[in-house]
Amino acid sequence: MAPLRTFQTNGSTLRRVQRGTSRVASTAVVALLLITTVQVAAVAAQDNASEIGPRLMRDPNVRAAVDSARAAEPVLLEDQISLCEIPAPTFMEAARAMAYRRRFLEVGLRNVRIDDVGNVLGERPGLASRPRLVFTAHLDTVFPEGTNVRVTRDRTLMRGPGIGDDCRGLAVVLAVVRALNRANVRTTGHITFVGTVGEEGLGDLRGVRHLFNEELRDRIDRFVSVDGAGLGITHVGVGSRRYRVTFRGPGGHSYGAFGLVNPIHALGRLLDKIAEFQVPNPTTTFSVGRIGGGTSVNSIASEAWMEVDLRSTDPVALGSVDASLHEAINEALLEEKQRWAYRGQLSVERELIGTRPTGQTPAVSPIVQAAVSVTETLGLPVSLNAGSTDANVPMRMQIPAITIDGGGRGSGAHSLAETFDPTESWKGTQRATLLAIALAER
Repeated sequence: MAPLRTFQTNGSTLRRVQRGTSRVASTAVVALLLITTVQVAAVAAQDNASEIGPRLMRDPNVRAAVDSARAAEPVLLEDQISLCEIPAPTFMEAARAMAYRRRFLEVGLRNVRIDDVGNVLGERPGLASRPRLVFTAHLDTVFPEGTNVRVTRDRTLMRGPGIGDDCRGLAVVLAVVRALNRANVRTTGHITFVGTVGEEGLGDLRGVRHLFNEELRDRIDRFVSVDGAGLGITHVGVGSRRYRVTFRGPGGHSYGAFGLVNPIHALGRLLDKIAEFQVPNPTTTFSVGRIGGGTSVNSIASEAWMEVDLRSTDPVALGSVDASLHEAINEALLEEKQRWAYRGQLSVERELIGTRPTGQTPAVSPIVQAAVSVTETLGLPVSLNAGSTDANVPMRMQIPAITIDGGGRGSGAHSLAETFDPTESWKGTQRATLLAIALAER
């Protein structure tokens, strides 16, 4: 990205101000100058970012890289399928990580490694060490161990769990490296390409958290993740809180111990209350994702549990629905106790099993404007969105961050019926390539 234009004051200017005004007044003038400088710099950054797509495309090497991304799309699709057929449940990404590491070596990245939590990293040095762009996709899928991850084709349509989310992103990251290499593009800044672990479910963004807290701490200037199909730009991070709620009681025979408190009945009372929640705005949601418990059909359960997902783009609204959940838990516990006249001990445990921060990279920020510029330059529609992705972490830290879709069209994400339609999917690859070049500029 082009350097910011700033206005500076020199010592003689400040001395002239101080001679003719009081100390308080001069301080106010200096403060005003500083505020104006920041505002002008912000506007300048936006202007430069909004013009970056057309400017870059005048460079023959950049154009060659973008053209190469389209020509190499068949190779990308083969990567997408082969990676997807390697099982990678959250916390069990090792096999796919090893395959991804081999591909990083094959495309010529340097310092290729797997870090302490399982992320795969590779470096593409620029002419300078900064800015450092981190360009990622996530390795894990929502599907449990034992899921059939074979990808089938119906003409051009691909079917398979995870084929879009995020095998598409993983393949696009590799394609960007290849396109830059084929066109001999030398970026100003350094690009670190990463396959992250733990993006899904109870992974709780552990891979990207490790990048920012340990592996690349204080060395990330800009962050892009490629996640799923389509052409959207995610600049608002949807936060979440996830709980496991467990009711416990004495348990017993369904006939002989009839009248005991029943953890499953308490769970049912809680489910009914959650289903009736009223959310404060359309971007706040709730869902019970899993339930379990019990011993047999002819037993009063000694334990029953559920996992609950609460989400919002608004931290206040997220706090509100969180408070509603805890109130409902207390009510369900009391109602089940009262129903059976307190016969037997019934308890409840609520465990926070995941939390994702809310965050936002403003639409007027240089990184979003750069993404808009390259999208428009390639003749693609602009869609600014909210989502829950690896970018949530840097957004919360106020590090410039977005997530982009990887092109093509997808359906059925997080289901066994997930599909990916590669019709003109190369447009997403071209956009990712041009954006990587843009954000690796000063």
